[in-house]
Amino acid sequence: MTVRTFLICCCALLLAACGSGSNNVRKTPLTMGSYLNSQVPPSDTGNEIVIYSMGLIDTDYRFGGKNPEAGLDCSGMVSYVFKQAVGLRVTGSAAMIAKQGREVPKSDIRPGDLVFFNTMNRPFSHVGIYIGDGRFINAPSTNGKVRIDRLETKYYAERLESVRRYFD
Repeated sequence: MTVRTFLICCCALLLAACGSGSNNVRKTPLTMGSYLNSQVPPSDTGNEIVIYSMGLIDTDYRFGGKNPEAGLDCSGMVSYVFKQAVGLRVTGSAAMIAKQGREVPKSDIRPGDLVFFNTMNRPFSHVGIYIGDGRFINAPSTNGKVRIDRLETKYYAERLESVRRYFD
């Protein structure tokens, strides 16, 4: 069994376990805004996107990269995951991908939605995949690997521009 297959299986089990627990609502709010406490239930499509993207953690960053073997940048990661996981075609730069989705209120964010940031003094210059609990997977050039970050960190909280959805 490959490491990627193992990680995908582990993520599937984790998501299944999370879905079978009690229906208790979080009692203490997170520090960042109400969208981190979103109680919108995840969709099957969103879960597939999250599971597939988890298998890319620690993949090398490469500017313009469009597949894990060569390396990925943020938009390449999103395009690759959406195509491989659920057959959705979203292509181009982060700004072009933003135009292809529909904006949703931050309070309605759910796993599989895309989060867009202004990281280079340019609107929609970075994109990541929201995975739940205020976390997202992205391919930042800093530290050179696909990784999980938190929306509430100062850097990302100050630069978050939009949440967009590409499926129902």
